Amino acid sequence: MGSPGFGARLTRKARWFWPLAIALLVADCATKRAAEDHLALGTPEPVVGNVVRLTLSYNTDAAMGIRLGGDDSRTLLASLSIVALMVLGVLYHRTRPGDRRRAVGVALVVGGAVGNLIDRLRSAQGVVDFIDLGVANVRFWTFNLADVGITVGALLLLVTLGRWGPRRGLSGSPSPR
Repeated sequence: MGSPGFGARLTRKARWFWPLAIALLVADCATKRAAEDHLALGTPEPVVGNVVRLTLSYNTDAAMGIRLGGDDSRTLLASLSIVALMVLGVLYHRTRPGDRRRAVGVALVVGGAVGNLIDRLRSAQGVVDFIDLGVANVRFWTFNLADVGITVGALLLLVTLGRWGPRRGLSGSPSPR
């Protein structure tokens, strides 16, 4: 038998990409809607004492409250998200069929980016955040499942793109150090 055809190669990475991207998107949208339906804006609900709380908030800015584009950053951030998704599409297309880690990394970033983009497009209030971690008044930024996917996916991509992973020669195989 010869080497697998184009369809078989596409399917190998697609088997990881599509289920993960869709699962993250569905979970993100479902948890955000549940948060909006069951939480009062700005009122913390303890889950694990005061360390893990659910606190509904809306973020009109970029990640971690970084302000871009002045008072109406919605259009700029939505546009940047669309550009990022196009870049991720190219990265997915260039991912080798057997590179599971890169396919998973791209899937997590894509699923999270689409989840947050949906929020930006559906409401001027911004992205729905509700996961609130910290101790007493020392709190991390409130975030959501899309943010978790984007962060984990971006870290995985940093590793697979060679920044901290094994060095790769021109052939794509690991090269001696």
